[in-house]
Amino acid sequence: MNPGGISMAKAIERYFNVALYLLVVCGFGALASTGGLDLPALVLVGLALALRGYQLLTRHEFVISQRWTTVLTLIYLAVALTDYFFLSRSFLATTVHLALFLIVVRLFSLQRTRDHYMLAVLSFGMVLAAAVLTVGGVFLLSFAAFLLVAVVTFVLMEMRHSVAAEQSAQDPRVAAPARRMAYGLLAIAPALMLMILAGSFLIFFFLPRFSSRYMSAYAPTSDVSTGFTDHVELGRIGQIQQSSAVVMHIEVQDDVQGAYDLKWRGIALSDFDGRVWTNSYQQIRLRPAGDGSYRLAPRVEPQGAATGGRLIHYRVLMEPVGTNVFFLAERPQRLTGNSRLVTMDPGGAVYDLDTDHPIKRYEAESQLPVIDSEELRLAANTAPADLDKYLELPPLDSRIPKLAEEITAQAPSNYDKAAALEQYLSTHFGYTLQLPRSLPHDPLANFLFERKTGHCEYFASSMAVMLRSLRIPSRMVTGFRGGEFNDLTGEYVVRASDAHTWVEAYFPGSGWISFDPTPAAILPPRGAWSRIGLYADAAATFWREWIINYDVRHQRALRKDAASGTRRFIDEARLWIQQQHRALLRGARRAHRHFTKFPARWLGGVFACAAIPIILLNLGRMAGGLRNRGLRAHPERAPREAAALWYDRMVSRMARLGWRKSPSQTPLDFVAAIQEVALQKKVDRFTRAYESARFGKSLDDARSLPELFRDITDADAAKAEATADRAAAS
Repeated sequence: MNPGGISMAKAIERYFNVALYLLVVCGFGALASTGGLDLPALVLVGLALALRGYQLLTRHEFVISQRWTTVLTLIYLAVALTDYFFLSRSFLATTVHLALFLIVVRLFSLQRTRDHYMLAVLSFGMVLAAAVLTVGGVFLLSFAAFLLVAVVTFVLMEMRHSVAAEQSAQDPRVAAPARRMAYGLLAIAPALMLMILAGSFLIFFFLPRFSSRYMSAYAPTSDVSTGFTDHVELGRIGQIQQSSAVVMHIEVQDDVQGAYDLKWRGIALSDFDGRVWTNSYQQIRLRPAGDGSYRLAPRVEPQGAATGGRLIHYRVLMEPVGTNVFFLAERPQRLTGNSRLVTMDPGGAVYDLDTDHPIKRYEAESQLPVIDSEELRLAANTAPADLDKYLELPPLDSRIPKLAEEITAQAPSNYDKAAALEQYLSTHFGYTLQLPRSLPHDPLANFLFERKTGHCEYFASSMAVMLRSLRIPSRMVTGFRGGEFNDLTGEYVVRASDAHTWVEAYFPGSGWISFDPTPAAILPPRGAWSRIGLYADAAATFWREWIINYDVRHQRALRKDAASGTRRFIDEARLWIQQQHRALLRGARRAHRHFTKFPARWLGGVFACAAIPIILLNLGRMAGGLRNRGLRAHPERAPREAAALWYDRMVSRMARLGWRKSPSQTPLDFVAAIQEVALQKKVDRFTRAYESARFGKSLDDARSLPELFRDITDADAAKAEATADRAAAS
């Protein structure tokens, strides 16, 4: 067997194993970047990959036999059942754990070709699992790396197959391995490229894409989805606030500087048992208007201190956090989205009950309220009878109502009492996200009289409870506040850490008015890393908008833009050609008129324009010719240069007579080569005079060169005459 073929086969085998290992690493990296893997899986699989990398680096292979591979797989099937029923209790998590186990086992038991194929398929399965667990922009980078390594891996797989076929072939007439490998590469590389391009073209331009819940039922539930329901336990919002994950992007129309600090309202909670806030509202289905939008404002709004202010229009792009609540600015008026089943409860919360169209993108309008405190102070201090549920209280520590009375002792109106409670809580208590490990028996009493620090839930719950103890209807509202304005995209980036709760109190004639007793948290200074984060967020927003949320609407807009852009380019090109053609015709007509009126002038000008460049281009040659002519006429000016000029002229003349001087011949060798005696003598005399003038600087010999040249010329003429006479005689 050819030693060169063996070495090439070993090299390809090694490169293929390395590429397959990198394919597994890229798949696992895409899966790990989602944050959906538990710590034991990350550590164990990471150690296995590190061990396999060490083997490839040191070339110390450790292969698990096929028998032990089967035994380990059967054992893990029992472990998988335990994982599903007792440990993770999630179909997706159990499936991912099983796939990771199979990948680790296959990494150390690669013996047959199908093992390599199986490992590649499992690696792609990890990428699919990552696509289910996240839609973040990091997945784009992970998938790009996986795709690049996959192309290299499959090319090397084809090379490996070709070399193996050559080594097993016995027919000596079979082509060389390198040639078969070249044919294989030439076949697979364009095929992969065409498949990728064709697939991308079909997906982005033709295949319909819809907002569906494909495999989303198996995805893990997020903290945000469990924190914004009709059943929220104290401390739940504080857990959400400890995450910096992006929840939504909000673009307010005509806001390019981030001028707003708005509360994005989610759910209003009315019932409190001392530990858990709930509501028992009955949801009412909303009917869409003719344009597909939903009217959210009541037909008749209360006319009082909270009058309508500025109308803002905003667009919300939700991350897949699993909630079915629309987050809206205060006093929402209208909602537009792709949901076909929208409901609203008396607390003002708006829900999406269309399971086929989860919340991803919607637009809304809100009439921001303008509060008139003087008008609110004139409101009646009695609660309407239909709001008794907002006055219900659980068994309370007796110190809480007493504290509320002490704080509001000097307040003459219900509004002044609410403002006094808001100010007291925001100035006498501290803000912290350090949550107690276990919820106290009476969390509000613990907060107000012992810890005196907490997060927004404790502040809002305390104020709502104390308002009710003063016979002022109140409820707690969950949602988000503010967000970081990204000037690159013109959007507010709302994160889980922006989750917030506040209080709404009811005043007859004015309706529900918002109060926020939570003290402002100290924001960390923003530096270069924060700016980099904004760039990353802008890229992630583009990824979500044009990749994850790319649907029929985007396809239609893209095709429309492409078609209009193409038409515009063609129209502009045609217009430019027509303009140039008309300008050319106008110039030709003007030239024709001028030429017809003044032909002699135009002809002279044309000749002059043509002659001037020719003269300029040949000016150096003409000057050289004149100088050489002067030197030939007066050799005494420069004997050496004149001798060289005359010798070149003599050689040219001899060439016309049939005696050509080769570059290798010396002047004397050329003389000896002439076979005509008379001519040879004349050339000899000329050559000796040339050498004396050229190398001896003899002026007399230089002056004799023209005369000696004429002698050779006369001999040339005599020879030509004799030739003519012989021709006539014959």
